[in-house]
Amino acid sequence: MSQAGVIDGLQFARGAMQQRGFLGMEQLPRLAQMQCSTSGLEYLLQGGPSGFGKPCLRISVTGKAQLVCQRCLGPLPVPIAVHAELQLADSLREIAEADDDIDRVLASKAMDIGQLIEDEVILALPTVPRHDICVTASVATQMSGSPFGRLALLKGGKNR
Repeated sequence: MSQAGVIDGLQFARGAMQQRGFLGMEQLPRLAQMQCSTSGLEYLLQGGPSGFGKPCLRISVTGKAQLVCQRCLGPLPVPIAVHAELQLADSLREIAEADDDIDRVLASKAMDIGQLIEDEVILALPTVPRHDICVTASVATQMSGSPFGRLALLKGGKNR
């Protein structure tokens, strides 16, 4: 597997090229700023025509990430499984005037693969990461001096 690099988007798509690779945290600075960590993400980038015959890039990313739960501030493991198709647009105007649900990106001769992949991973992450049930918060409540915490301990058949 190779490290991410820079591609000519249209040439990559028209030539139906593909690249596999691995991105570590040092190549994902925006994820790091979001307090997201990962031991690495595997990706597959494929070029080709879209269903409408336009050049596009297909991105697949897999891996595991860890975010911070916004409820208990504990670690929250998040599986990453991204599959996206980005149609290459010739101009920003084409993107702005599109009135469909097709994801578009501006084609250029120097498209950063790492940045494309990081964009798709960021879009796939939960907006407010949190556990369904925060174990550390419920244990802390039970162990606190609150009457409800003590009642929960008594109901569970445990003594202080």
